[in-house]
Amino acid sequence: MASAKVNGRREFTREFKVAAVKLVTEQGYSVAEAARKLGVRENLLRRWKAQLATQGAKAFSGHGVPVVLDDELARLRAENKRLTMERDILKKATAFFARESL
Repeated sequence: MASAKVNGRREFTREFKVAAVKLVTEQGYSVAEAARKLGVRENLLRRWKAQLATQGAKAFSGHGVPVVLDDELARLRAENKRLTMERDILKKATAFFARESL
């Protein structure tokens, strides 16, 4: 499925966007020709082309979540895991020394 209406707007799959860009980059269509053929606006196809060129495999991550936020989320999750481990180690050390002092 190439597109679906979501909140009154068409939403395109990642595969559709990549195939649309390939019409221009690999098959020699102009942006105007490809856009007309696919029923999308030229500026939208230009934006997809630029995103794919700059972000590569991370382009079109979906649901409007910028890739930067995905990277930050992964970093914060890793930091949270590390801090949780440190806290658990300190709890165990505190319990150990409390037992030793009795």
